[in-house]
Amino acid sequence: MRAIPFALLRHAPTVWNGQGRLQGLTDTCLSPEGEAAARNWRLPPPAAGWKRVSSPLQRARRTAELVQPPTPVVLDSRLREMSFGIWEGFTVKELRATGGERFAAAEAAGLDFHPPGGESPRMAMMRLSQWSSTLTEPVVAVSHKAAIRALLALATGWNMLGRPPHKLDWKCAHFFVAQDEGRVAIERLNVPLEGAP
Repeated sequence: MRAIPFALLRHAPTVWNGQGRLQGLTDTCLSPEGEAAARNWRLPPPAAGWKRVSSPLQRARRTAELVQPPTPVVLDSRLREMSFGIWEGFTVKELRATGGERFAAAEAAGLDFHPPGGESPRMAMMRLSQWSSTLTEPVVAVSHKAAIRALLALATGWNMLGRPPHKLDWKCAHFFVAQDEGRVAIERLNVPLEGAP
């Protein structure tokens, strides 16, 4: 049975993160605080010696470049954030206030939440499943919140309705195992990035 470990971490903060805005494929950069945070992150063993891959979006790519120890970064578009389509740049509070029943129905769709012109968590989950099925060695992947939540759904069977089965700390690394046929399993979650504040 195939069992290849990998670690996932979310990019460091951006200005939009601080404002609670949906970023999706909008290519925002790290905030000054985000740059400082990423410089202070150190991967725990054994991930410190693994190959590093990243979403091509600059906030993830820059995080992958700054996290210690330094190593070359390979970009993979399958690690990109879920697209929020026409809702990018807005906060959930704003969308609830202006979207009415249409946005409420979208939120109630769980894995099939599908922003107009965007991507559903189920679509992101299938993309990440395909990515994990191609792994041939352990890697550290720098990705995004919605993408990592989609991978958590893949690993646990969570339908994205109600609270997630595990609370993820976005300042930590999360370890999974890639298995046969694009399946993934949790190894350990919320592993501190040594040196993280």
